[in-house]
Amino acid sequence: MPQPVTPPPIDPSDEVAALRHQVGELEAEVVRLKLLVAKYRQMHFGRRAESWRAEGQLDLPLLLTPQPLPAPAKTADAPPAAGRSPRRQRKPFPDDLPRETIEHLPTDTRCPCCGGAFKPLGEEVSEMLEYIPASFKVIRHVRPKLACARCDHIAQAEAPSRPIARGFAGPALLAHVLVGKFCDHLPLYRQSTIFARSGLSLERALLADWVGQCHTLLSPLVEAVKRHVMAAGKVHADDTPLPVLSPGRGETKTGRLWAYVRDDRPAASLDPPAVWFAYSENRKGCHPQAHLAPFKGVLQADAYAGFDALFEGGTIVEAACWAHVRRKFYDIHRASASPLAAEALTRIQALYAIEARARGKPPAERAQLRRQEAAPRLADMHDWLAAQSRRVSRKSDLMQAIGYALNQWPALIRYSTNGHLEIDNNAAERALRAVAVGRKNFLFAGSDAGGERAAAMYSLIGTATLSGLDPEAYLREVLTRIAEHPINRIDELLPWNLNPAKTLLNAA
Repeated sequence: MPQPVTPPPIDPSDEVAALRHQVGELEAEVVRLKLLVAKYRQMHFGRRAESWRAEGQLDLPLLLTPQPLPAPAKTADAPPAAGRSPRRQRKPFPDDLPRETIEHLPTDTRCPCCGGAFKPLGEEVSEMLEYIPASFKVIRHVRPKLACARCDHIAQAEAPSRPIARGFAGPALLAHVLVGKFCDHLPLYRQSTIFARSGLSLERALLADWVGQCHTLLSPLVEAVKRHVMAAGKVHADDTPLPVLSPGRGETKTGRLWAYVRDDRPAASLDPPAVWFAYSENRKGCHPQAHLAPFKGVLQADAYAGFDALFEGGTIVEAACWAHVRRKFYDIHRASASPLAAEALTRIQALYAIEARARGKPPAERAQLRRQEAAPRLADMHDWLAAQSRRVSRKSDLMQAIGYALNQWPALIRYSTNGHLEIDNNAAERALRAVAVGRKNFLFAGSDAGGERAAAMYSLIGTATLSGLDPEAYLREVLTRIAEHPINRIDELLPWNLNPAKTLLNAA
């Protein structure tokens, strides 16, 4: 009978070391899970603003929308009393609003004290803003038939063109439906309910058919927007998910909307800004590669791997986004108050302070300012990140944030030597905000065709908004003219080529 093999004795020091290593790994896992829980709590219950105040410094929030400088408030000659806040100054109503004057006279025609006659002494005027509900009207196009008294020849004027052939919807109504759905985030069934309160029965299916017809009509204009965007030397790119109904399966799939933005106004360029949206049924890299096939220049985007193939040929150069780097450190600091994350945020905040002074200057001045002030800070930050990467745990979220920055470093610092580039990709994120808000108001797109329609309408509405135009007034003007407009002159209907007096934002 074989004798049992006695295991060799275990060195107590090795066992203690193994247990310490196991405890260290478990502690790191607990920290990671706590950070994950804190992120989900913040995502569902916390505030979304990513403002950061470093100790001893002013708050420099990272905003997606450039904020104008506040106008100085009008102050009275006498200072407000102690303990009272100054009275808010109400903005005057626009002069172009129609006004109705109602005069209120005293009930007595003579003075109740002495019976004397009244004479004018002055007046007090106060204004009240009132709302007139939206209304509809029917436009009757009458074409009389005229017959010649000699030869019985019959003459009649040609029928005016309509945006939708044999359709009864006018350009203003179609523009209202499109802007309501893709700008004001009102699904078609809600618009149908709103119209019913005015006594009109416009079913959701009919409104959906109008959207499809408008998409076909406006497609050449969307292509013109795409050509303008792809002709730029720098393009911002980003994508966002779009739930799409999968026919026959009774469930939704995740499509993608891609935003490509041309906006060089921060570099004092006079080129019109524009945004082109594209839809794809998934997030495979072949889609952005097809979208950007005609583009040559600098692509400013996040670190999505699907863009990597575009940078291999050398015709497209990568520029990364510091906002993505900052967000990773901000999430860590918000969840765990990490001192290293706070230090990274402080360093990034200093870079954005330099950009605040560079915004709006010509490219040569921006590049010089960045070389003098941003480049030394970037070199110091690279050394600091490399030093911290040797100290923190390889499995920690902090190491992932540091590794992300170091891996993207050549693309992250490219802006510091090129005055045409931006420090981040917020131009694309601003363009996608309308899609993100819209997702909260509808369940899904009805089909892939619905996703393509949404991309086209977001392109026109987003471009009109970037041009400072009222998107509804712009679409109303376009839908009035495009049916008879020559296709080889479609560029005349781009937002910056139309008469701005008809489509200016806040126009009457």
